[in-house]
Amino acid sequence: MSTLTQETPGAVATPADGAAGYGFARYLAVRFLLIIPTVLVLVSLVFFLMRLTGDPITAAFGDRLTPDQLQAKLHQAGYDRPLLTQYLDYLRSLATGDFGRTVTDNQPVTHVLGTYGAATVELACYALLVALVTGVPLGMVAASYRDRAPDAALRLFAILTYATPVFFVGLLLKLVFAIWLGWLPASGRASTGVQLFLQDQTSTTGVYLIDALRSGDGTAIADVLRHAVLPGLALGLLVAGVLLRLVRTNLIGTLSAEYVEAARSRGVAPLRLVTRHATRPALIPVVTVLGLQVAGLLGGAVLTETTFEWKGLGYELAHYLTVRDFPAVQGIVALFAVVVAVTNFLVDVVAALIDPRVRY
Repeated sequence: MSTLTQETPGAVATPADGAAGYGFARYLAVRFLLIIPTVLVLVSLVFFLMRLTGDPITAAFGDRLTPDQLQAKLHQAGYDRPLLTQYLDYLRSLATGDFGRTVTDNQPVTHVLGTYGAATVELACYALLVALVTGVPLGMVAASYRDRAPDAALRLFAILTYATPVFFVGLLLKLVFAIWLGWLPASGRASTGVQLFLQDQTSTTGVYLIDALRSGDGTAIADVLRHAVLPGLALGLLVAGVLLRLVRTNLIGTLSAEYVEAARSRGVAPLRLVTRHATRPALIPVVTVLGLQVAGLLGGAVLTETTFEWKGLGYELAHYLTVRDFPAVQGIVALFAVVVAVTNFLVDVVAALIDPRVRY
């Protein structure tokens, strides 16, 4: 005769719980280790592609030095060594955190990254804010008016914002709001006087808005925000179109779910139905997509910063590409690669926490 036994809930971890925990840990370990080959592949591609353009010493000083002087500089910089030797030495330096020195202005690449990185981070935050404030509400409106005129107009808007080059959007914004209307500044992160004021503070972060807020100067805060509007819009609209279409598609799916139909049958108002019942499940994939858009933001930052003379890493990357400064370009791209890889890892973690099915 069999005997029934009872177990105290939560007293002992079940094998299923242990397997799930092991599966999650293994998933995180694999995803984290993938950061290394991702960064390595991108850094290697940039290293070898830059070499196809010639060496930066000849590009910068070739017409001002004699052949012997030029050869001496090439030897001093190590560009006369075999390519594989240069590559392996570069990887060893990266592993120790040594990004080298720029060729054109002879400063540590880490100094360039530290000096201009905050500006790119600030611009990316403005762009993400614009994307969320614009893309999510408009996606909700498009889903609410599915297959009607507002939906068609918003879908067209999403396609245009995503397909139009970011530098072209930036030029249009400058033409309309800076030149024709004169409402906003056309370039820079702040006025010259405000820049000098912020740089004279005892401790600065490099993020102008934070430094202006810490100073408590209302004029500086307003000036920084006015300069951020146009570049933030130009870069943010690039991501807003993606979010609009994603929110619309997911919201249409949740609006047809059984629990939403049940709420509709109880007489819940359409606006409350969308905002309180259907929106939250529809926004879960937005977290993943936002993380994946970081690469797009960094790529767009190069053109946006150049268009608006926003002196961040994108602006400096465009400059160093022009003069073929290998160490500077490689260092900036390496940092971008690490940021993208780490962001994608964090997105994978969030996705695994939201939906356990992706762990296996």
